[in-house]
Amino acid sequence: MSFEMEEIQIIELKMMDKRKYYPLTLASGLTIRSMLYPFMLIKTRLQIQRSKTVYKGTFDALIKIGRNEGTSGLYRGFWVSCLQLFPSMVYISSYEGMRHYMAEHMGVTDNSTRAFVAGGCASIVGQTLAVPLDIITQHLMLMGRREKNTGTSSLLDLKRKQIARSRTGSLKAIVKAIYRQDGAMGFYKGYFISLACFAPNSALWWFFYDSYTSKITLIQQKKWVTGLMYNISPDGISRLGIQVVAAPLSGVSSAVLTNPIDVIRARIQV
Repeated sequence: MSFEMEEIQIIELKMMDKRKYYPLTLASGLTIRSMLYPFMLIKTRLQIQRSKTVYKGTFDALIKIGRNEGTSGLYRGFWVSCLQLFPSMVYISSYEGMRHYMAEHMGVTDNSTRAFVAGGCASIVGQTLAVPLDIITQHLMLMGRREKNTGTSSLLDLKRKQIARSRTGSLKAIVKAIYRQDGAMGFYKGYFISLACFAPNSALWWFFYDSYTSKITLIQQKKWVTGLMYNISPDGISRLGIQVVAAPLSGVSSAVLTNPIDVIRARIQV
């Protein structure tokens, strides 16, 4: 038995209607961020604490934050975090632009290689814009904790005292505290460790994503080899189905490899 090999077509930015793509991407990004933000907040608090002095784990943190701070505590700093959607748009544009440049001017045709390099370059551009927002958001995330001896930095303690006296809100108090202690460069604290974390994470995510989509497509085409393959990828699987499987697998794969650096980044920045 033989079959004709077909690769899944990659939809690139130049093929899309930008007037629809960017607004819809912002809307979908806001929706996804709204759903996942509580877990981002919990992740940050778990990364900052020493050992298990405050929270024993994810679900313990979810219960304690909900009980002590209410639902709003799980969304502390959410609106500042939403500003990161704009660097995300720059990230996507940079990614697609680099892919196109490598194909047209460097002769690189391997999709996995283009995805890896473009993902890393796009992350450098995106992080340059996102790090200041990331630092402010992390400080906002750590507000409201009533526990003592949590091992937070002197900047965070100073910030909390300022917030208690502030009439202009926590955001302005945090910005003033960071600037007073470290100047303008305080908003880029941990910039290089952020690059060391997110650039490899981005490069690996796109590399794994392209690899997984190719593998799943190949399994679909070879479903006649074993019954197992047929069960994994039934006949007629859609492009969306392949992406829904490949994207989370890529996220898990890249996160496992880069999470230690992410912990260091969070501790340096706050």
